[in-house]
Amino acid sequence: MDGFNIPITMPMSYSFTTSGSGGGGSSSSTGSAAITNINNNNNPWMDSRIWSKLPQRLIDRVIAFLPPPSFFRARAVCKRWYGLLFSSSFLELYLQISPRRHWFLFFKHKSLKSCIYRNRAGGGGSGGSDRANCEGYLFDPDSISWYRLSFSLIPPGFSPVSSSGGLICWVSDDAGPKSLFLSNPLVGSLSQLPPTLRPRLFPSIGLSVTPSSIDVAVAGDDLISPYAVKNLTTESFHIDSGGFYSLWGTTSSLPRLCSLESGRMVHVQGRFYCMNYSPFSVLGYDITSNSWWKIQAPMRRFLRSPNLVESKGRLILVATVEKSKLNVPKSLRIWGLQACGTTWVEIERMPQQLYHQFSEVEGNHGFDCVGNGEFIAVMIRGSDKVVLFDTYRKTWQWIPPCPFLGGEGEEEGSELHGFAYEPRIATPVTTLLDQLTLPFQPFNG
Repeated sequence: MDGFNIPITMPMSYSFTTSGSGGGGSSSSTGSAAITNINNNNNPWMDSRIWSKLPQRLIDRVIAFLPPPSFFRARAVCKRWYGLLFSSSFLELYLQISPRRHWFLFFKHKSLKSCIYRNRAGGGGSGGSDRANCEGYLFDPDSISWYRLSFSLIPPGFSPVSSSGGLICWVSDDAGPKSLFLSNPLVGSLSQLPPTLRPRLFPSIGLSVTPSSIDVAVAGDDLISPYAVKNLTTESFHIDSGGFYSLWGTTSSLPRLCSLESGRMVHVQGRFYCMNYSPFSVLGYDITSNSWWKIQAPMRRFLRSPNLVESKGRLILVATVEKSKLNVPKSLRIWGLQACGTTWVEIERMPQQLYHQFSEVEGNHGFDCVGNGEFIAVMIRGSDKVVLFDTYRKTWQWIPPCPFLGGEGEEEGSELHGFAYEPRIATPVTTLLDQLTLPFQPFNG
């Protein structure tokens, strides 16, 4: 995959490096060079005497439709375009007309309980002064392009756990009351939430962000002693533009004998969902009514590595089916939850030839899934291999390797941990958190 642009400095010292397939060549053009190219074009439709007289409002509408990498390159053209990121009128227009982009954000991590990839400056060591630089790898499934993001403002000792509305939720790794941050990596914003009330170890965390509200649910892994945890309670956080907020003031009990998958929760149509184990089932949580319920999983006795994802406003279950005593070939299947909320219908199966390749790479290590829009990404544990399924076109493909990951120098056992991500250059809902007047507390890592 050829890189087509140099690193671009973002606000707040955030970097945004790009690499993509297609669009041959490695040359880059400045704004003046692009204008000269237009002037030299004999096509009357590209006459600069016409294009130079476009109203600024129309130009702003065109810029608002640009994908984030193109937008940040365009900021180098002139002073006015550079200032669009700080223009309230342009950002308001952007929020109204900018198309939604269903991308994925991946992090490199070494274990199930440490989903963060950090580059240690200064050759490792155990000194407490080492500054962790967390990197994320943004993938555009439409253009099959990779981008690199730096999260230099995230304090050490925090891991990404959820995403929604252009924001990434980070939670403290230490056992105890959990501290959380919401960050927009494109503009370098970082907002702190108040800490949870109950001490926990690795709870399941769900995030839902709309233009006017923020909802967070934290469930399970209650610390009942310094050496033991139990899935007992749920805490919820809510704030909206109407002035109503609840700072972890709403708690509820989890269903009896539930066994949650730590850290993984999906939000669909105003409700949170997570997998329950032994036996497999799906747990739903309505944050409005503060209630839990259980949904039976399809073929639950024959499932392996079941994963819940959201796709086009629908809850999707992805799992492999292994019937050892029946004459049914092993396969990876996708089910969708029906509108009634209790029954599932099979949507698709991975082609058998591709499944043979997939199972050889997977080697019974399991896999994780994440969905966004019409795309579902299947990440094989213990590797950087990802299979992408397009629900519109009904196509499966291996994602090209991320060019920012050096295969030879990677730590053994590291793998990709992915999130659905909608890149946005404006997330004004975070200003609601400023109304809480929380002091920003320093963290020692």
